[in-house]
Amino acid sequence: MSDPNLTPQLDTQGQIQSTPLRCIAGAIVSGGMGYALYSIMIAIATNFATKPIHSDNQLVIRITSAVRTLVVGIVALGTGICGIIAIGLLALAVQLLVQKWTKPKEN
Repeated sequence: MSDPNLTPQLDTQGQIQSTPLRCIAGAIVSGGMGYALYSIMIAIATNFATKPIHSDNQLVIRITSAVRTLVVGIVALGTGICGIIAIGLLALAVQLLVQKWTKPKEN
């Protein structure tokens, strides 16, 4: 009924070490995704701007404006997250390179 080992034990031997090359590859992928999301965001915003709302009802205008803002905002949030991840991975790659160069050599 009561199992003493409810939390799974992590296998330390199976963990993959982060290398500068892996960090740079991840930054390139994340930066590419960020650029793609940025391009989509600009296309959506331009599309919304060129198609005005055709209604006399004030409630419809407000709801439409809110939905358009939410759509562009969500894509902008994804763009920002991918950009921050890319910058963080590049910074980690630099940190790993500096640590590798400044590490005293063991004989």
